[in-house]
Amino acid sequence: MSWKLQDIASQSGRIAIVTGANIGLGFETAAVLAEKGCVVVLACRNLDKAQAAKQQMLKRDPDASVICMALDLSSLKSVRAFAQAFSRSHSQLDLLINNAGIMMPPYALSEDGFESQWAANYLGHFALTGLLLPLLVKTPKSRIVSLSSLAHTWGAIRLEDPNFTRGYDKREAYGQSKLACLMFAYELQRRLSRAGHNTLSVAAHPGVSATNLFQHMPKAVQVFSPLMSLIFQSAKGGALPSLYAALGADVAGGDYYGPGSMGQMRGAPVKVGSNRASRDLTVATALWSLSESQSGVRYLD
Repeated sequence: MSWKLQDIASQSGRIAIVTGANIGLGFETAAVLAEKGCVVVLACRNLDKAQAAKQQMLKRDPDASVICMALDLSSLKSVRAFAQAFSRSHSQLDLLINNAGIMMPPYALSEDGFESQWAANYLGHFALTGLLLPLLVKTPKSRIVSLSSLAHTWGAIRLEDPNFTRGYDKREAYGQSKLACLMFAYELQRRLSRAGHNTLSVAAHPGVSATNLFQHMPKAVQVFSPLMSLIFQSAKGGALPSLYAALGADVAGGDYYGPGSMGQMRGAPVKVGSNRASRDLTVATALWSLSESQSGVRYLD
């Protein structure tokens, strides 16, 4: 039996944070959560764009409760400031949707000295999750949803050189960041379980969706972007695996959700598998240690 959004009960009284919620998958995920009754925090780098997204959501549902907060995941200072501000003003956190990401930009380092995709897609979310974990674990039935990608198969975790200081390959760097997100989701669930916490860590991927992520793709690919909606799914469709992971009644910790058709590129959301590298326990432990060292955020040791 396929999962349907309309089967989801009211989420009134719950609070959700969605990173990168002003556009694309994040916008659609946040909008649905708001329509279901969640208080939704749009955690975005650009507050003006977040406010514009909020107005769009209120047009869809005038009763929606939406809050805009500044968060630049490529800045550990910004991540800490966001977590402190949220924790001061809220006593619970039901859903953390680690959605924001960038895809295959030109080589750049974050203000903290990390390759931009590693910083924004993965390391910022690792730090954010750790800083918000005290609220999450004390909130009954809370969940953390980490966004991965079919691209998790494109690369490996370069433990000795995650910043690609010796030859940048933007495709491989994107794959590394998305593999790290997936490995993090799995390792986080193992550590939550060992610590006796009931919070669930779940992963999801959108398949191939026609979103703004393609802005850094080669011009030859961008020429065909108008055809994307004919071949692949919309941002609304791409958001469904995240929503299933966040709200599905049959979801278990460590599950991974994606589209069920065309090699996981589109279709209704289902539980999916991932490659062997994503389940390497030795690399997962080393990745966790590296992430703690890089971010300065330690938790669930």
